[in-house]
Amino acid sequence: MPVVTAPYKPGTPCWIDLMASDQQAALDFYRDLLGWQGEVGPAEFGGYSVCTLNGRPVAGIMAQSAPEGQPLPPVGWTTYLASDDVDASSRAISEAGGTILYPVTDIGTVGRMLVATDPTGAVFGVWQKLDFIGAGVVNEPGALVWNELNTSSTDAAGGFYHQALGLRPATIQGMDGYYSLNVGDRTVGGMQAVPEYLAEGTPPHWMVYFSVDDADSTVDALVKAGGSVIQPPFDMQSGRMAVVQDPQGAVFAIIESPQAQMPDSP
Repeated sequence: MPVVTAPYKPGTPCWIDLMASDQQAALDFYRDLLGWQGEVGPAEFGGYSVCTLNGRPVAGIMAQSAPEGQPLPPVGWTTYLASDDVDASSRAISEAGGTILYPVTDIGTVGRMLVATDPTGAVFGVWQKLDFIGAGVVNEPGALVWNELNTSSTDAAGGFYHQALGLRPATIQGMDGYYSLNVGDRTVGGMQAVPEYLAEGTPPHWMVYFSVDDADSTVDALVKAGGSVIQPPFDMQSGRMAVVQDPQGAVFAIIESPQAQMPDSP
């Protein structure tokens, strides 16, 4: 099992969470599809649920909420990038042209966080660990395996993440238009233009990928559970993948592959 016990290096995707319109329904859906365990959390943390896979944290699920008088944020997945100093990251994000949506917040003794958008509009989070480093299992069926920025400008986005958070973009041989995102000498994610198979007008965003044993059977199970298919299973350089929506509209990808991996240690 690819267990993570050491902190993620700054800039590395370290956690994901889902904003759902029906938290319990989302917990049930991902339990049945990916094998997660989770329940609505304590009220002092807004009911936030830390879902586990084989007893280790894999993702968060929470109910939509917004300050009084503000519209609810959309249903969807958020990728969090690790930071050793979230206050410094907040300043760097603003200086590089990003926008802070939710300022630095203390989450009890587990960590400190913010949510922002990059200059192209993609939403992401930043996480500074205290007691909680983030995902405790990756790169196995049911767990996070890849994080990918789909953007309207790879030049603008690449420059922003490099300046603000130390993510260095690089071309990939044989994959025209696709870039790796690197922390030091390690690839920690990918970047490309918003793909054509997504609906016209889809804004820039971070896509999360989950590893599965069998992409086709997972898609069949998803459809039976009320989800929908955006891009049916297809073969690509890294394996067989599909892009799907859960029953509440959150988009994510699944991939059946030993090659696509996120870092499982710093």
